[in-house]
Amino acid sequence: MKRIALLVLVFAMFFSAVAQPAAAKFKIGVLAPAVTHGWVAAVAYNAENRLKELADEVDYNIQTSNNAEEMTAQLDDLMTWGADAIVAFPQWTGMEVPIQRAVDSGIIVVNFDIVIDVEGIYRVTGDNYDMGVQGAHYIVEKVGPEAIVVMLEVPTSGSVSELRKAGFVDTVKEIAPNLTIHTYATKFTVEDGLKDMADILMRHPRIDAVYSMDDETSIGAIQAIREAGRTDIKVITGGGGMQEYFEMMPENEDIWIQSALYSPAMVKDAVDVALKVLKGEEVAREIVIPTTIVDRTNYKDFLDPSSPY
Repeated sequence: MKRIALLVLVFAMFFSAVAQPAAAKFKIGVLAPAVTHGWVAAVAYNAENRLKELADEVDYNIQTSNNAEEMTAQLDDLMTWGADAIVAFPQWTGMEVPIQRAVDSGIIVVNFDIVIDVEGIYRVTGDNYDMGVQGAHYIVEKVGPEAIVVMLEVPTSGSVSELRKAGFVDTVKEIAPNLTIHTYATKFTVEDGLKDMADILMRHPRIDAVYSMDDETSIGAIQAIREAGRTDIKVITGGGGMQEYFEMMPENEDIWIQSALYSPAMVKDAVDVALKVLKGEEVAREIVIPTTIVDRTNYKDFLDPSSPY
């Protein structure tokens, strides 16, 4: 009888364990722009890779959009899907109201990279302002405090360009007030960097350095400089962390090619922040990842054959 009772108990425990429902997973949505350039593509890539690594804990839904209206509709879709948290990369203006609505509904929102005026969000970003600070120091160190510099800003990128510009201009005022700055608008693409720099070179017979905010823009600008046969430009900065740009650094000994590392892999930290908050862990409202400068002296440390960017 004891053996029978023991078997009954074992079977009861077994079926009880089998009958237990699987632990519910957190639902995390990602809102990202459609691919406008390589860095943006790498953001979605890195976000998905991190979410796949968290598959035991997370169900995910990644949406990409071409404008604020489309992103707003996708935000609504994620809310209907039942998202517990959303990692948002709102590259356009006009996302403040819909994101505030999501926060007010109880969804955890982690804003990636872009600054927007929304209460209650978390934010993970690189230090855009410090990228400008570092760019100013780098240029003045290489070509002196009275150089002629072309600044390539990207107004369509919102706070990204505004902060990088402010860091550069503020630092120049402090360390090199006699520096001459000519400012032109461009975009974060190789094609725009090439086209706009070609036009700038025709306007200015002498340029000592180029303060560019993006690696892809810089690749185009360097091509324009080479095609024009210009030898006066001794420094060009960049930003992002593009492998092709890193590989150009040792090949162009007459120009100091610099990049302020602003890795798209930072989005993994944004995903982690979302999960930590959902688990009830204490997390800072804003996490700023420090700037790292890459040039021909250390570029090998940042080469990554598996990187999509």
